[in-house]
Amino acid sequence: MRTLRQIKVGGSARVVKVHGEGAIRRRIMDMGITKGVEITVRRVAPLGDPMELTVRGYELSLRLADAENIEVE
Repeated sequence: MRTLRQIKVGGSARVVKVHGEGAIRRRIMDMGITKGVEITVRRVAPLGDPMELTVRGYELSLRLADAENIEVE
């Protein structure tokens, strides 16, 4: 399984599934990260966490722990 965390800066991927349960999964989906959406990794913080993404035309910061729950292709 390939996760969003594994995508390099400048790379893009399409969401296959959002894993996790309860509030974590719901929060990720409320941010617009749903099955089939295209995500581009814009940059990663100097210490590696969080990462900045472009999703549905807007920029979003996401912790690496949450990025592990997003399966991509």
